[in-house]
Amino acid sequence: MAAVPGGRRSGPAAGARFFCTAGRGLEPFLMREVRSRLAATQVEYISGKVFFTTCSDLNMLKKLKSAERLFLLIKKQLPFNVSSVSKGKIFNEMQRLTNDDPESWLNAISIWKNLLELDAKKVKLSQKNANPLKRKVEENDIIAKKLKTAQMQEIQENKECQMEKQIEEETLEQGNFTTKRDKSQEELQNDVAEAVDTQKQNDLTFRVSCRCSGAIAKTFTAQEVGRVIGIALMKQFGWKADLRNPNLEIFIHLSDIYCVVGIPVFRVPLASRAYIKTAGLRSTIAWAMSSLAEIKAGAVVLDPMCGLGTILLEAAKEWPDVYYMGADVSDSQLLGACDNLKAAGLKDKIELLKASVIELPLPSESVDTIISDIPFGKKFKLGKDIKHIIQEMERVLRVGGTIVLLLSEDHHRRLKSCEESSVPLNSKGSRTDKPGSTECLNPEEKAAISEPASSSFAASNQECLDRMPPFGSLVPVECYRVSLGKTDALIYKYKKSHSPGQ
Repeated sequence: MAAVPGGRRSGPAAGARFFCTAGRGLEPFLMREVRSRLAATQVEYISGKVFFTTCSDLNMLKKLKSAERLFLLIKKQLPFNVSSVSKGKIFNEMQRLTNDDPESWLNAISIWKNLLELDAKKVKLSQKNANPLKRKVEENDIIAKKLKTAQMQEIQENKECQMEKQIEEETLEQGNFTTKRDKSQEELQNDVAEAVDTQKQNDLTFRVSCRCSGAIAKTFTAQEVGRVIGIALMKQFGWKADLRNPNLEIFIHLSDIYCVVGIPVFRVPLASRAYIKTAGLRSTIAWAMSSLAEIKAGAVVLDPMCGLGTILLEAAKEWPDVYYMGADVSDSQLLGACDNLKAAGLKDKIELLKASVIELPLPSESVDTIISDIPFGKKFKLGKDIKHIIQEMERVLRVGGTIVLLLSEDHHRRLKSCEESSVPLNSKGSRTDKPGSTECLNPEEKAAISEPASSSFAASNQECLDRMPPFGSLVPVECYRVSLGKTDALIYKYKKSHSPGQ
């Protein structure tokens, strides 16, 4: 997998605990990304979520590409047992999420505020440094005003000098009273400061967003859970509920495997890219595919079925010093891709051409990397054309080059049936087993994940890899099953081992 640019930055001093939600199957990509981009430690996952510790600031956290949303972790604990206890007892256990450990809530709120304040200071400093000429004019105006004020003060001081002695005498006579009054004033200021801090805490408005799955979803609605937790927070901290425009949102997910409580760090999901005008393939999937492609500076990267250009956009944003090409047979898709490139400021970085994927106007072995989402569904019935599509990709790819494809189950079956009979025989006369295949999760990642989940992930992905024989000179080396929402798909990575015919 290509290295992700980035590194550690100033943030929470001792490191804060976060978690991200991820599309099913993208957890390995996100784990690698937080390690590489954020220098994260204590990285682990449960289905759909990745937990990690980092000192990175908001500016770095915003750069995560394989995550859906980012949260500051408040609590993670074992699930509630809903099978053998009453509904009232479960409600009491839910309230204990806040009542038993208020310190963890207050610590999380403090880190959340510090992150926002640090980010606001950096934005303000950036704006201040953006226009030095304007700042110079403002400084000159301030100096002129100060000189004028000083002159006026000098005149006023001459008028008032005669009264100073009288004021001093009156002050001396009332010295004892003033001392006592100052002490009382100091005590009052301390009380006011404490009251203001408490008031700020009490003025915090919040809402609870709850998600229930598994057995607990059959017993409680998300609204019931949200109401119970909300009342507990109001009683514990004096916060005020505001469902429309709160200062703070509390996210709770209750399932059969875990209970997780966190604070969304950003209002807009990380997966909602500001630079994509019209969405095509899910941006997190597109980035994950690009991260597998081993993109290097100066390489030629092709998406021969580019559609709206999402894969090319994600790749070009992350690895800019590359020559990108996108081809598609549809005028409307190319027009949408062109609009996306303009909106992202990448029109000069990516070349678009109208061409069929089975007749690419490119010389043989002229491309270093191919990344493509092979269309599927009722609208796209490729049938046996899938074989011709892969053969044309094989033709234009250089030896040693990489192909990363998003395939449906139907594509997978057809490719397997096309090439099963052509798998080379080994010295014993049997089919070659797992040619060039590698484990989908490396040992470092396996150590970070809980053992059952790690085994399940690796076994599932390895099974997909075992089922796919080589296609001509293209050898499958990695496979990931990912969720597209209503259906699943397979990300396959191939390496070209030799020129066809050799």
